[in-house]
Amino acid sequence: MFAISLGDDGAELRPLEPWQAEEYLAHMDRGREYIGQYVALPTVCTDLASARAFLQSYADKAAADTGRIYGIWRDGTLVGGVLLRVMDTAAGTCEAGCWLEPSAAGRGLVTRAARVMIDWVVNERGMHRVEWLVSSANTASVNVAKRLGMIKEGVLRESYPYRGVRHDMEVWSVLAPEWREQGGGAGAEGPTGS
Repeated sequence: MFAISLGDDGAELRPLEPWQAEEYLAHMDRGREYIGQYVALPTVCTDLASARAFLQSYADKAAADTGRIYGIWRDGTLVGGVLLRVMDTAAGTCEAGCWLEPSAAGRGLVTRAARVMIDWVVNERGMHRVEWLVSSANTASVNVAKRLGMIKEGVLRESYPYRGVRHDMEVWSVLAPEWREQGGGAGAEGPTGS
């Protein structure tokens, strides 16, 4: 198994696999309300069986080369993650996303982890377009898209019904030539072999 350092603060990026379901569920329980403000991860993983099934769905996606999921550990504790929710290798497009528990917010962990993942998916997997879909109300995630050098392409007005509210969803993206031009994750060790 690989672990990629995300800096000098004890943070690492690692694969998140079905055998880690108990740790993942404990992480979701710690951040359930915070994480669930804009994303449905906490509603998908409510017990050990559902957490294991969710992680297995990503193991299946990895095997089919249609998605990936990585955890962010800080000082040995799972505190968040990044994922490729969808990967279409034939079209060269994918959708990236993230989540984080409140104890880890504001440290740049998601931005650093997403840089490693995007660098890998562009430079190793040949993706041409990386998308980032985010609720307009999710300022933290919008700011990550900006820090990643993504371009806001538009807003899908009231397209995402979640918790009784219809959210506007912003579409952000970065194209492979733009990623390379801005240096992307230059020098970052990518999650090869996953």
